[in-house]
Amino acid sequence: MEDFKPGYLKLYQSKELFKRIEVLNQALSSCELCPRRCKVNRLKDEKGICQTGKLAFISSFGPHYGEEAPLVGTKGSGTIFFTHCNLGCIFCQNYDISHLGEGYPVTDEKLAEAMLRLKRMGCHNINFVTPTHVIAQILKALPIAIEKGLDLPLVYNTGGYDLVSTLKLLEGVFDIYMPDFKYSDSGVAKRFSNAPDYPEVIKSALKEMHRQTGVLVTDKRGIAQRGLIIRHLVLPENLAGTDEGMRFISSELSKDSYVNVMDQYRPAYKAIEFHPLDRRITNEEYTSASKKAKEYGLWRLDGFV
Repeated sequence: MEDFKPGYLKLYQSKELFKRIEVLNQALSSCELCPRRCKVNRLKDEKGICQTGKLAFISSFGPHYGEEAPLVGTKGSGTIFFTHCNLGCIFCQNYDISHLGEGYPVTDEKLAEAMLRLKRMGCHNINFVTPTHVIAQILKALPIAIEKGLDLPLVYNTGGYDLVSTLKLLEGVFDIYMPDFKYSDSGVAKRFSNAPDYPEVIKSALKEMHRQTGVLVTDKRGIAQRGLIIRHLVLPENLAGTDEGMRFISSELSKDSYVNVMDQYRPAYKAIEFHPLDRRITNEEYTSASKKAKEYGLWRLDGFV
C-alpha cells in the first residue's frame, strides 16, 4: 500500500462527503448519533449527556508519542483531544477533559487549522481522541482542511460506545479505527459507565469497523495506513472481562487483529470510591491478561511485534 491515499479524498472528489456532512448535521437537531440517544437539538446548542451543543470543544492538540507504535512512527501521532464524552467512565484517566470540561470551543475553520498545523509539524496521521459526540463537527471541518492540502490518514480514537448506524456514515472517511474494548459484562459497564448495553454495542461496533477497514496495514516503515487497532485496558480483578474480549476478537474478527493489552490503569477521578478500582493492577493480573490474548491466537500485540 505504498501508493496509499486516504479514503476521504475520494469521498470529497465524488461529492459524497458533502452528502454525509448534511445527514450528520441534520441529525444534530434531535441527536441520536450515539447509544445515549438524548434527542436534544444541538443545533440550538441544547446539550445532552455529552454536554456538547453546536460547536466542538477541544482541550489540546499536538504530536503525541505515547500512542501505539504504528501511529507514532518517528514524528508522532497528530492528536486532537476533544472535550467531554458520551460514555463517562468513573475511572477516566483524562477526567479533567471528559468530566470537568477543560477546553474551548472551535469553529469549523479552527478545527481544520488544527489538522493542518499537525500536518505541518510532520505528524503521520490526524488522531481524533474521543470523537463520537463531535463526528458531525469533524466532517464539517474536513473539506476546509482538504482544500488546503490535508492528505494524512484519519484515526477514530474512541471509547467504543458507537452506533453501527453512525459508523456506516463514516465509511471511507476514517482510515484507522482505534476503539477501546472496555467491558465484557453488562453489570460492570452499568456500574462504572452507566452503560449496561456497552458489551453488545462494542461488539457490533467492532464488527462494523473491521468490515470497513480490515486488519491493520502498515507501510514499509511500519506506520499505520489503514485498519483496526483495538485497545483493552486491564482492570483490577478482571473487571474488564479480558477472556471474553480476546475470544471475541480472535473468533469473530481475526487472529491477525492488532491489539494493545494495556497495563497503565491507575485510580483516577472517582475510582477511589469503588473497590477494587481503588488500586493499580498487579503484575500477575497483567500477565494473565496478556496470556489470554496469546491463548486465543492473537499475535499482533502492541509492544510485542
